Amino acid sequence: TLYLAAEEKSEIGVRFSQNGHVVFLNLKAGSVISDIALPIPENVAITSFGVADKATNVVAFGFSNGQALVVKPVYEVSYPNDVRVITPRLRYPLGKDAIIVDEAERALVHLDVQLGDDENTLVAVTDDFRFLVVQATKEESFLDDDDEYDEDAEDNEINLEYVRGELSLVAKHQITHLLLDKEQRIVYMADDDGQISRFDISEKDKPQLVQKLHVVNPATTKITSITFLTGDISLLIGDSDGRITQWFPVRDKNNNSILTKIREFHEQSAPIVGIASEQRRKGFVAIDSNGQLGIYHSTAHRTLKIESIGSKNTLKQIAIAPRADTLLVEDNQANLHIWAVHNEHPEVSISALWGKVWYESYEKPAYIWQSSSASSDFEPKFSLTPLAFGTFKAAFYAMLIAIPLSILGAIYTAYFMAPKMRSIVKPSIEIMAALPTVILGFLAGLWLAPVLEKDLLGFFLALFLLPISVFIFGYISRFWFKLRLADGWQAALLIPVIILVTWFGFAISQPLELFLFNGNLPHWLTAELGIGFDQRNALVVGIAMGIAVIPTIFSMTEDAIFGVPHHLTMGSLALGATPWQTMIRVVLLTASPGIFSAVMIGMGRAIGETMIVLMATGNTPIMDFNIFEGLRTLSANLAVEMPETEVASTHYRVLFLSGFVLFVFTFIINTVAEVVRHRLRKKYSSL
Repeated sequence: TLYLAAEEKSEIGVRFSQNGHVVFLNLKAGSVISDIALPIPENVAITSFGVADKATNVVAFGFSNGQALVVKPVYEVSYPNDVRVITPRLRYPLGKDAIIVDEAERALVHLDVQLGDDENTLVAVTDDFRFLVVQATKEESFLDDDDEYDEDAEDNEINLEYVRGELSLVAKHQITHLLLDKEQRIVYMADDDGQISRFDISEKDKPQLVQKLHVVNPATTKITSITFLTGDISLLIGDSDGRITQWFPVRDKNNNSILTKIREFHEQSAPIVGIASEQRRKGFVAIDSNGQLGIYHSTAHRTLKIESIGSKNTLKQIAIAPRADTLLVEDNQANLHIWAVHNEHPEVSISALWGKVWYESYEKPAYIWQSSSASSDFEPKFSLTPLAFGTFKAAFYAMLIAIPLSILGAIYTAYFMAPKMRSIVKPSIEIMAALPTVILGFLAGLWLAPVLEKDLLGFFLALFLLPISVFIFGYISRFWFKLRLADGWQAALLIPVIILVTWFGFAISQPLELFLFNGNLPHWLTAELGIGFDQRNALVVGIAMGIAVIPTIFSMTEDAIFGVPHHLTMGSLALGATPWQTMIRVVLLTASPGIFSAVMIGMGRAIGETMIVLMATGNTPIMDFNIFEGLRTLSANLAVEMPETEVASTHYRVLFLSGFVLFVFTFIINTVAEVVRHRLRKKYSSL
């Protein structure tokens, strides 16, 4: 047997043999359906065999006369009498006539093939150590517009145009494996010295050797098996020590693509006989010479199962069905064993969810959430770390804005404000809690974010000038308005001051920004300081979510301060303390359990907030504490992806897990809040 494969439903299998026969098997009944002899030229022998991307079912036979035959098994489904019937047959994508790979007619000792929509490529190594590249472009002539061209018809003539390339190899070591990626650009060649040679064949007539390195210790170890992981980016290399390593190209500092070892699996102790990768996930299975079978997942770096299914030197071939639910294993007695596999969610592991993972085509390990793609070769990235980071980042900036405003406002309202003014201010702020967060998110994303991007300097000027102006106005008002305004109404005079100072800050921002930052502060931050700026960022969500959280913290804090027994205040004042000393050393300490509870409840709401962060952050799951960068939270991720995920898939389950993680976060925060509140109440209850 040269190669085993199964169709989608694991009902029909196919065996390509060394004598040029293709045998279709009924895997359910354990019987032979048909045995087809390939149209091999007379007086030639099969000297090599290659397998294209497994999703295409294409294989190629190389011959001793330098020719090759490309074959594809197909499975036609019909429903006679409403009964599903699968009829297997062979297709010859490049014609039934063998293709001339080597015009010198030397034997092809190694061969691989890939077919595409626009071009088809065969690569080969001859017995005189030449590396050949052949691009065959098919020209199909249609008789007329109404007739459908039948690629499988016997009388179809397929005209091919060839582009050929050749490279002489150093005949120092014997070539053992040859692989062509499905993009038809990179060729990997392994030899018996443990070396991998990497060739660039982007220009088919000018193949180039771009890298050569040892992937095993040649003194003690040999390469025994090699295959692509699905997607043809990563190489899986099995060796004589029972080790399986994953390699893929990584860009270095000079932007050169270097084949790099990423991870290693060493659960089997005997030489690896065969490796079969899954077609739709980053998993693979391997058999060794001791009769053991291992099931692995590369991204999660998991060894899912090691089981002995044979004795020493009995396992020869292994194949995995497209749905990864069936294994075909051939032993040394030419018996085919069929195994059912239940392996639903191999992508999940503690390291994949919370640790740094080195994903394909990335320069280094990283925390990445990217759950889906249009490509079937996509490597799912289920790291919850950037989502948890984004959740706490959003809550941090929201609390940074909400805590000072709400607590200081509550202190003034409860302790210094006139009762009539308090009866207006407190309900006005509390009614803000009834404002739907979707409205705040809408305003933040579509109005506030563009305003801040355009007048970022004005925002910071207003933020800087407001405290200064309030202190100056407060100092002046002690002398100017002392006799003209009743005690407790002074805050009303701050309203026009705040409005005027805010307007002034934004008014002078444009000429000042033009003078200092060439009229574009966000661009200056990025170009000069290396601080990235996104329009929808943590500053926007901090302001919007801070406004949403302020009513909760303000109301609970104000109630806690206002509820401090009046005799404590009077006693402190009677003993000579000033009102501010009384506030700081008596009132705040007594009210501290309630204040702390208010802050923690506000934080719990900020962590669980969905609509504001969904609409105002850009939903970029990145690990950056920069206030000008976006983020994605656990709750927003659930809202975005849950409606589109496949039920019961790994993605679906990970989303439920993220919901549970969010619940754990809020539970811990509330528990800590209750414990601290209880201790504070016990400590200051004697006042």
